[in-house]
Amino acid sequence: MNIQHVILIFFFLLTPVAVLYLETKYSILKKIGSVLVCYGVGLILGNIGILPAGAEKYQNLLTTITIPLALPLILFSIDVKKWMRMARSTFISLLIGLFTVVLMIFVGYWIFRNDIPEIWKVSGMLVGIYTGGTPNMAAMKTALNVNQELYIMTHTYELALGAVYLIFILSVGQRVFLLFLPAYKKPEPDPDTAVPGNDVKQMELDDEFDSYDGIFKKKTFLPVLLAFGLSVVILGISFGISKLFPADFSTAAIILLITTFGIVLSFIPRIRAIKKTFQSGMFLILIFSLVVASMADLSKLKDISFSLFYYVGLAMFGSHLLHALIAKIFNLDADTVIISGSALICSPPFVPVVAGALKNREIILTGLAVGIAGYAIGNYLGITIAYILR
Repeated sequence: MNIQHVILIFFFLLTPVAVLYLETKYSILKKIGSVLVCYGVGLILGNIGILPAGAEKYQNLLTTITIPLALPLILFSIDVKKWMRMARSTFISLLIGLFTVVLMIFVGYWIFRNDIPEIWKVSGMLVGIYTGGTPNMAAMKTALNVNQELYIMTHTYELALGAVYLIFILSVGQRVFLLFLPAYKKPEPDPDTAVPGNDVKQMELDDEFDSYDGIFKKKTFLPVLLAFGLSVVILGISFGISKLFPADFSTAAIILLITTFGIVLSFIPRIRAIKKTFQSGMFLILIFSLVVASMADLSKLKDISFSLFYYVGLAMFGSHLLHALIAKIFNLDADTVIISGSALICSPPFVPVVAGALKNREIILTGLAVGIAGYAIGNYLGITIAYILR
């Protein structure tokens, strides 16, 4: 390793720190999103010809380890018992959302199966991102051995269409859905079960998924280091067990094992109570996004069919539209459908943003419950669907 490689590694590790800091200073960057900013920086870095010779070795290393280490950190914060006790409408909306995503993936596969190379891998990634967001899509890339260009183009189309989706939801979405779905009705509080201070906890949820404040304080940082150590142990154990599986399934086995261990450890209250594990996992996702984008050769992207664009669009918009139509049968309200669909399509960090646009803070918990369930389910579902279509 020479000095150029050292500088490159530090660039990959520190650039997400700079992006997160600039987000606190400039609201436009927060609206764009740190993942997209890191992708943009990575694409520029990788295509202006300044990467040193031999950089691929360290890029491959970082993309290989960041996702397996990030997944347990994200999953540690899940309260499985809590979201298993979700309200009826929330649970039904989650099931409808998962069903419609999978259905549209199968429909799109049948339509575009002769036009998109390795479409079974694309299908797995789309299931991942529309159940758990970028972390699950990145996990699918690793599990299914997706090449850099196909991954970047799929995610690029997803980001572009996702921006259109968010503009719709944040502007006229609620009015459109209210044309055929009932309005949200505020539940009457039960004086016998009311929890003092619950309103305060509800307001604090706005920052739960994107605030890094206080992460370097001793009382927070040391437990986070412990959680990171657990992630390393989980990776090592999963890697060892994966050797028992056939070679062509071993990588997928690692991701499934890591997901399982992460969920199991989340049942331990002391681990689940560690603050900022989700943010720490997302920081590793930012590193992955930056590095994997720097490995993409834009000159090769032109070879990918635009059928991929239509497939992504069908999965995103088709699943949410069908979600709303089926929800009408179950008499689900417009806000619940919108927040559930947004949580699955855009991931939990966007839930408070969408709830704010709907002027309904009470559905934040609904959105977070659906989104977190998606994190837990997405890897299993994505790999299963991909191998079925293979």
